[in-house]
Amino acid sequence: MSDDHHEQAGHERVPGRHRSRFPGISSRAYEHPTDRSALVALRKLTGFDTVFKALSGLLPERSLKLLFLSDSVRVSDRQFAHLSDMLRDACYILDLEKVPAMYVTQDPKPNAMCIGLDEPVIVVTTGLVELLDEEEMRAVVGHEVGHALSGHSVYRTVLLFLTSLALKVAWIPLGNVAIMAIVTALREWFRKSELSADRAGLLVGQDLRASMRGLMKIAGGNHLHEMNVDAFLEQAEEYEAGGDLRDSVLKILNVLPRSHPFTTIRAAELKKWADSRDFQRIMDGHYPRREDDKDARVGESFRQSAASYASEVRTSKDPLMKLVSDLAGGAGDLGGRVKRGFNGFTGQPPKDGPAKDAPAEG
Repeated sequence: MSDDHHEQAGHERVPGRHRSRFPGISSRAYEHPTDRSALVALRKLTGFDTVFKALSGLLPERSLKLLFLSDSVRVSDRQFAHLSDMLRDACYILDLEKVPAMYVTQDPKPNAMCIGLDEPVIVVTTGLVELLDEEEMRAVVGHEVGHALSGHSVYRTVLLFLTSLALKVAWIPLGNVAIMAIVTALREWFRKSELSADRAGLLVGQDLRASMRGLMKIAGGNHLHEMNVDAFLEQAEEYEAGGDLRDSVLKILNVLPRSHPFTTIRAAELKKWADSRDFQRIMDGHYPRREDDKDARVGESFRQSAASYASEVRTSKDPLMKLVSDLAGGAGDLGGRVKRGFNGFTGQPPKDGPAKDAPAEG
């Protein structure tokens, strides 16, 4: 896409400090491997096609737009002009040809979302606008443009609709249990998609500290003078490693009803990616292009996802993940650990002596 096109589209206003631009970048460049595989698995879920087709024909797309026009403020050169500049800039950097509509809606809770079936619409709350500074907000706008480039808005809209009307879907030819299975799968996918969009936000803002500050503010409010990035990341490590198997199960139960991953985990994941060779290659101009998307194979996505999960299990400090890793490696005795009860999974020997399958300390 030529620079002339972007000037015509209103992309000419870019920030003073230099940031790299990524012409023709494919969303595959920043998508978390587990995001892509979760979406493929979601599409294969029994009943999903039926629900998706039904909702695609019945969801009130025009009503949604009219609602925002009537009860929110549309971002433009005359309203929230600084957000308009950020939006055009984000689309310029990620080379998104059509700038999505963007609205600010009155809500004290800091939030942002990208929804819409035919075309993506970005919505940010007043709570978020008031909470974040310019560079932090730039990362958030880039996050939402990343959702738009990845085509996430359609599935996010379906999730919102099913979440709000999950108990009133008698007109869909599926039982409520099936609907809740789809909602659960959608939530699992969307949590993974947030990790992808966080990466897109970093590509747009190109300021890791600002991305981290934004996540910290979302978690702890506008009290940065009371917070510390290193301590915040240590929370994520403590959360992952803490407790025994019972805590691992509670972590899973806690996250199931959520649409977003826990903020500390998002920060840790983003920091890990920012330090990776993959991120540096993108910044150096080496990344997948949209023109090659048609040749991209699903199998490759699954291989990348499997490698990502294997690495996660291998390096995780979570007691459940350590157990999976041990068993996969042929170490340990599951039956023996179950007989000893949950204490067998804590890594601590029982009171009557060391575990028979525990390695001797050197």
